[in-house]
Amino acid sequence: MVEISVVIPCLNEEKTVGRCIEKALQALKKYNLQGEVIVADNGSYDNSQSIAIASGAQLIQASEKGYGAALMSGVAHAHGEFVIMGDADDSYDFSQIFLFIEKLREGYDLVVGCRFPKGGGKIMPGAMPWKHRWIGNPILTTIGKLFFHSPLSDFHCGLRAFRKSAYDQMDLRTTGMEFASEMIIKASLLQMKVTEIPITLYKDGRGRPSHLRSWRDGWRHLRFMLLFSPRWLFFIPGIILTAIGGLFTSVLLKGPIYIGHIGFDTNTLLVGCMLILVGIQLVMFAMFTKIFATLEGFLPQDYKMVLITKFMKLEVGIIAGLLFIILGISLLIYGVIYWKNRSFGTLSYQDSLRIVIPATTTIVLGLQIIFSSFFIGVLSLKRK
Repeated sequence: MVEISVVIPCLNEEKTVGRCIEKALQALKKYNLQGEVIVADNGSYDNSQSIAIASGAQLIQASEKGYGAALMSGVAHAHGEFVIMGDADDSYDFSQIFLFIEKLREGYDLVVGCRFPKGGGKIMPGAMPWKHRWIGNPILTTIGKLFFHSPLSDFHCGLRAFRKSAYDQMDLRTTGMEFASEMIIKASLLQMKVTEIPITLYKDGRGRPSHLRSWRDGWRHLRFMLLFSPRWLFFIPGIILTAIGGLFTSVLLKGPIYIGHIGFDTNTLLVGCMLILVGIQLVMFAMFTKIFATLEGFLPQDYKMVLITKFMKLEVGIIAGLLFIILGISLLIYGVIYWKNRSFGTLSYQDSLRIVIPATTTIVLGLQIIFSSFFIGVLSLKRK
């Protein structure tokens, strides 16, 4: 029976893939582990494939391009209870994989290497570009801790191990570099047991530029993390903007206010109403994103969102939106009566705008709620 499956994604790694396979096989033999080594090739046109076979690995052809696609193909063919994944550039020491296996045997679902000294790891000279070490990885790891309460101090280490059953539960979908982020995010959201162990990162031996594109791939990771956390991307900013706008509006409806020699009047009232509309729209976008990501399997089922969508039926949204529209129209009628009482003469801008701005804002808000309710209804349609 196979206990350990070592999965190595590969794309034109003829100089290093053989050494990675040899180290993995030596570790399996040294620690008397029943295992296999799988090379998931992503379309290499050098000698990587023949070297992988000659070195004793099982070769899998990944039909779709991408780092995540290669790993998914490899894991799909893995027979082991535990899976270890690592790059084929010889920057990770596969001879140390037993340290990961020990943690999995202790009951952890996901074990990730930590390359940074603060986590006990070590980065050899020339092994990591300065912008990755001091900018990219620290920022993305901090965001991961804040957004998803991840316990890891190295969010993007490529050497990691996991239970095959935990991997199946994650239901990973991304085929590109975001695969690494998705794995940790879903493990955190599903409250799996996650830990890290210190490792050493070596300078890769490929002798050519990396497949990684620092700024492009860094942005892809950041974008994916933001989209996976609509609470931080949309909901919290929306609530803040709505609160600020509501405060300005409620105060300025009574009349202008002065702070020292600075006066705030209808211009500020207009800005406050704009903040309310933008804030409500952001809250709606948070709901759109959450519903879509949950239905498509990017996010696990959220029972709070289920309750909200059950309450926020299309009919409820239409009724709420119509109430806001009626309120806005009533304010406009009040404005016309106010104008009539002054013989339809010229009104001061401050007096008229203090009626017209809230009225139009309320009407637009009602329309916003109605259209958003229709869109939520479309997203929530049951489909195969």
